[in-house]
Amino acid sequence: MTEYMQYLAFWTPGPVELIIILVIAVLLFGRRLPEIARGLGKSMTEFKKGVHEVEETKDELVNDVRKIGDDVVKETKNAAGLDEPEDMMS
Repeated sequence: MTEYMQYLAFWTPGPVELIIILVIAVLLFGRRLPEIARGLGKSMTEFKKGVHEVEETKDELVNDVRKIGDDVVKETKNAAGLDEPEDMMS
């Protein structure tokens, strides 16, 4: 039973199955097939733009958090008197 489930979970259509799927799609959708493909292409483009926008926002947030963390450490050291001027370190 487990082998059967693994076989179903990782099934990928071969060339014969793809041809059958294509024939069924042409029979079902006929003239509307190019319109459907165009809509699918636009949807994929919008999805990719959204993913890219989310990645940019994440990077900006990470940079902001790091900057705030650095500022907190700097101010904490300054308040504790541990922040020495650079000319005294030499």
